[in-house]
Amino acid sequence: MKFTVIATSLDPESRSAWMCALAARQLTAQGHEVTFLDLRRDPLPPFDNVQGPGGCYEHPNAGLYHRAVQEADGVLLGVPVYNWGLGSGARALVELTGSSDELRGLHGAWFDQPVTFLVSGGLDHGYLSHGAFAFGLMVDFRCVVNPHFVYATSAHWDAPEVPGEWLAGRLERTVNRATDLSARLKGRDYRSVWEI
Repeated sequence: MKFTVIATSLDPESRSAWMCALAARQLTAQGHEVTFLDLRRDPLPPFDNVQGPGGCYEHPNAGLYHRAVQEADGVLLGVPVYNWGLGSGARALVELTGSSDELRGLHGAWFDQPVTFLVSGGLDHGYLSHGAFAFGLMVDFRCVVNPHFVYATSAHWDAPEVPGEWLAGRLERTVNRATDLSARLKGRDYRSVWEI
């Protein structure tokens, strides 16, 4: 299957990006095709919804992210938590790739996608900070949000890019649940559209 893994943090030492790299390696080792995008390396512009010269859709990476999401059998999102919500990178990503650009024939890329969250937070009790964002994906785009997700703090890492035993196991199980979910949903004969 085809999976897209997107690291949305802009932090140079992003722990959610570390999880994305580990997930991408696991998916590749299982024989899946993986597109791994990182907003630090492949930036996106602020979303302005301008359809024409100078607008956000003209950015060279807009199409890259749109295709990567739309053509995947499943998407894994690495997201940081700030102030009980997700970082701005995740919102900018969905605003740009979820909207429609009539001039280029683009349609929201997220419709019906299975989505798995890899969440990095500062405190244990921020465990559900991605909930409102996930609910938005379900309601707006009919995404199927994987109930298995990772929430990890700095305490769950033994060293930079080296997960502790609990985190390594949780991440492996979560990626396996993501592939299982995508396999079960692959080949559906419908495609959702804007309804409201």
